[in-house]
Amino acid sequence: MSAFAFAFPAVLTALVLLPVIWWLLRLTPPKPVTEVFPPFAILASILKREETPSQSPWWLTLLRMLMAAAVILAIADPVFNPRTSTLATGGPLVLVVDNSWAAATDWKQHVETASMLIDDAESRDLPVSLVLTADRQQDAVPVDAVTARNRLAAAEPRPLPADRKAAVAALRTALDGASPGTIAYITDGMAGEATDDTVAALQALSPADFRLIAGDGAPAVAVTAAANGADALSVTLTRLDGGAARSLPLTAHDGHGRPIAAGTADFAAGATTTTGTITAPFELRNDFARITVDGLANAGGAYLLDDGFRRRRVAFLSGEVVDNTQPLLSPLHYINRALAPYADLIEPSIADLSVAIPELLEQNPSVLIMADIGRLPGDVQDKVKRWIEGGGMLIRFAGPRLAAAPADDPLVPVMLRKGERALGGALSWSEPQPLSAYPANSPFFGMRAPENILVKRQVLAEPTPDLADRTWASLADGTPLVTTGPLGAGSIVLFHVSAETGWSNLPLSGDFVEMLRRTVQLSRSSGAAAKGGEQAKGLPPYRLMTAGGTLAAATGEARPLVADGAKKIASFDNPPGLYGTEDGYVAHNLFPPGHEIRPLALPEGAAIQREPLAGKETWSLKPYLFTLAAVLLLADCAIVLLMGGAFAAAARRVPKRGATAAMLLALAAGTLAGLPSESRANDAKPGDKVLMSRLDTTHLAYVVTGESDVDRISERGLAGLTEFLTYRTTLEPGEPVGVDISRDELALYPIIYWPVSASAEMPSSTAISRIDAYMRNGGTVLFDTRDQFTSLDGNATSPNTERLQAILANLDIPPLEPVPADHVLTKAFYLLSNFPGRYAGGPLWIEAELDRKEDPSRPARAGDGVSPIMITGNDFAGAWAIDANGMPLLPTVPPDDVQRDHAFRAGVNIMMYMLTGNYKADQVHVPALLERLGQ
Repeated sequence: MSAFAFAFPAVLTALVLLPVIWWLLRLTPPKPVTEVFPPFAILASILKREETPSQSPWWLTLLRMLMAAAVILAIADPVFNPRTSTLATGGPLVLVVDNSWAAATDWKQHVETASMLIDDAESRDLPVSLVLTADRQQDAVPVDAVTARNRLAAAEPRPLPADRKAAVAALRTALDGASPGTIAYITDGMAGEATDDTVAALQALSPADFRLIAGDGAPAVAVTAAANGADALSVTLTRLDGGAARSLPLTAHDGHGRPIAAGTADFAAGATTTTGTITAPFELRNDFARITVDGLANAGGAYLLDDGFRRRRVAFLSGEVVDNTQPLLSPLHYINRALAPYADLIEPSIADLSVAIPELLEQNPSVLIMADIGRLPGDVQDKVKRWIEGGGMLIRFAGPRLAAAPADDPLVPVMLRKGERALGGALSWSEPQPLSAYPANSPFFGMRAPENILVKRQVLAEPTPDLADRTWASLADGTPLVTTGPLGAGSIVLFHVSAETGWSNLPLSGDFVEMLRRTVQLSRSSGAAAKGGEQAKGLPPYRLMTAGGTLAAATGEARPLVADGAKKIASFDNPPGLYGTEDGYVAHNLFPPGHEIRPLALPEGAAIQREPLAGKETWSLKPYLFTLAAVLLLADCAIVLLMGGAFAAAARRVPKRGATAAMLLALAAGTLAGLPSESRANDAKPGDKVLMSRLDTTHLAYVVTGESDVDRISERGLAGLTEFLTYRTTLEPGEPVGVDISRDELALYPIIYWPVSASAEMPSSTAISRIDAYMRNGGTVLFDTRDQFTSLDGNATSPNTERLQAILANLDIPPLEPVPADHVLTKAFYLLSNFPGRYAGGPLWIEAELDRKEDPSRPARAGDGVSPIMITGNDFAGAWAIDANGMPLLPTVPPDDVQRDHAFRAGVNIMMYMLTGNYKADQVHVPALLERLGQ
């Protein structure tokens, strides 16, 4: 590749005109012939002859020559390190573009590179086949350059690995045996699978020219695991470039996105994996919700945490006296060894249960484990019962004491038979029983089938209709091994065997560790993530990760996640994010633990033309040459004016006007001295031009939250309402405007739509004060929490509603009421009985008219003013949002075209109510007024 070239070399032929330009600049008119006229002889001796130079100075001519040369060279567009622009013409241009998570950091350069290639194909009249490897649907049919450019403009990076096999298969089907001209593979430089043969598969299509275009893969880093240890959080990372040593800062964020702790991860020279640490107290680590690598704005640099990540505080005690000389005979020994890596364990300091149990409960544990404890003292039993009802979890292990306890013990999940069942003893006909497979409603579902575990003794449960639903594990003969039952907000779990090896060899197996760990992680988690049956059916997507590593509302084609405990790579069906509900969720990350990212494999001995991404090294001299020519032109003008005496004439005029100028300066100085500093500044403020352009047209405005998906739906929703208003009413609003409430002028807009998002940054007190002043001055804010659908899950307050409450707590708002049936809003343009959006059923709250006198004969209420605030949860923008073709972006819930039409009508009524106010209110009274006048 040449280091220097001209984009339009033919223009350089104009340089041959430079001698002509030189000759023209030096050319002077012929000397006039002098004819003596006698009457002028005397005058000739008086008047001073004006002398005209025969040629311009050489240095001025040289300056003008340089200016002409700079213009010619600028038009020729000299470029350093120009890209290769020749395409093979034997077939279509094939563009294979990786739009995976790793391409998010330099996606703009990916698009610029592909655009340049499409431009080259258009100039040669070649069709273009565009394939995006991280998209679910692959359309590789060659199209014209305009269509390909539009598809490229609509493309965006995905928070997923590239699916190159599907892309190559679609390309092979589309070409149907025809050979492409040029294949340009714009890759993220990362291997997709263990055997990634994408390059070889593309070369097998027999292109006339193959180009591999890649950026710098050094920044590619992904977080693959996070473990909450006893003293710190350990974070596992993998990188693509195993070159020089590198240190990366780590940040832990809470559920609201606030950074609360920091750490570092250091890659050794040549290493591709490392483990970093974030040191923080146990209580603070339990608030971690997301781990990010600072400076990496992609899905690989973020790792989501769920409730299962948090360490529990577990209290445990036994009914036996602990013999420190024989720890293997103590049931607490096996519990301690199983839970020590995953929980903070606390033991009583005294053997007296009436003192030990209250002492443990005062330390606020998540789980209380009792090994072979029979009936508790009455007062202690009541305390434990109240603790469980408040949300605690009690785990009990059987033993001789529990087997001899009364049958009416309230702290067991099922009714027990008194005594114990012996299997395989000298007086028993039955053999020790193995375990059966774990049922689907069990949190142990997904574990491997239990092997080599035998139970010799157990306590039996009385058969009841709900015994199967309460059984998490059972023996091969169907008798329960682990049962559970709710008690208030908490739960009780019973292992029907002892916690030591006297009754079974379960405590010696790895299943015992995993069963205890999963059971403990269910404590204080009553949501979807804690219900094994719901996990087997699938958890719905709650919040999904974007390619930039942030969380957004679940949209698109994501399917429910089957949380069977197996960690998998994110896919089209299950992109990274949180699955479940706001009450409980499971984190599904981009890569499972132990995954390593590797460079893209290239076939040995293959002739591959490698190129960098556009904008990396290529740069043009055109703007610099045009700037130089402009500077030389200004210098030439100044020199000509100076030589013509323009400045001298101005200097001669200064004395004549000196008094006037001095008088004006003195007057200005005296005036400014008496004004405040703000008045002395220029009246034109930044943004005045934009403000003036918006004064003559009504614009609908929305609050920019900083979340791309939410802001896009708001913008497209107001665009849809604008189009509906234009076609159905005489109002013709302009394009929707996104406003920053902290600094933009709000008085230009009659109403501002505010989509409330709990994950967005909380507005500052200054911004809220500006909103308060806006509403006091006659503006209206329409708050939309977009959470009406959560009413189907119960009466719990959603995070969006909680954020709205936090915002309104700092606003001076009037009393509110749902829109009455006879309010002017119900008949401002359309006759409406409700105000649905994407969801229906939620009321629209407005300012209450508390001092109104009821008059049933009046057709409408007296609208003495427009409500400064409106609140809904029906997601108006979601119902109004349309794409560039006018098609709805989001479905209504339930899908109903009539509901969407009513949502648009509700938007029209709101706008008419906002813009007409008292006029509309008075218009609906006209029939009654005419009737009274007739009387």
